[in-house]
Amino acid sequence: MKRLFTLLMLACLSWNASAFDLADLQQQLRAAPVVRGHFVQQKFLRSLPQPLTSRGDFTLAAGKGLLWLLRTPIAQDLRIDGGGISRRDESGKWEALPQRSGAGRENQLFLSVLAGDTTGLRENFDLALTGEPDAWQLVLTPKSALLRQIFDNIQIDGSALVDRIELRETQGDRSVLQMTDATAGQTLTAEEQRAFAD
Repeated sequence: MKRLFTLLMLACLSWNASAFDLADLQQQLRAAPVVRGHFVQQKFLRSLPQPLTSRGDFTLAAGKGLLWLLRTPIAQDLRIDGGGISRRDESGKWEALPQRSGAGRENQLFLSVLAGDTTGLRENFDLALTGEPDAWQLVLTPKSALLRQIFDNIQIDGSALVDRIELRETQGDRSVLQMTDATAGQTLTAEEQRAFAD
């Protein structure tokens, strides 16, 4: 009996050592310094029978930020980085959008969620990861009273990259962001470099 118990303990220890954890997830997602793809964003509001839907393309670049190129229902190019949100005008120049108090933190949170930056997310959320490297789910539960007033939780689903993000708000509204045809890259295109540099 003692021997059986020892074997079971060793089996459990070896399983735990090989389990997919937050450090593994972060390493997996950081292996792709550039991620490009299409997105479909749906906002489900209790007051509306149909979700508000927008579509477009995105480029997420480690250390630089996010290019968010809306194509429908309106065409609008946005850039989100640690400094805030900028919109490209008709002449091609980026103009910073006015920010309300606390917006910088929200922008950083959004970038951390998209990039699966578990270190940054741990500051504001309790993280629960389940699954395997090719099919995982990360549930973020707010720690602070302020965030608990906004979100019930945030659920991120992915495989090699982040595939889907769902933000569930305390008032019953929710946002679902689907990333499709996402591919990993090592470098930015010349156009993307200009967009981040301007």
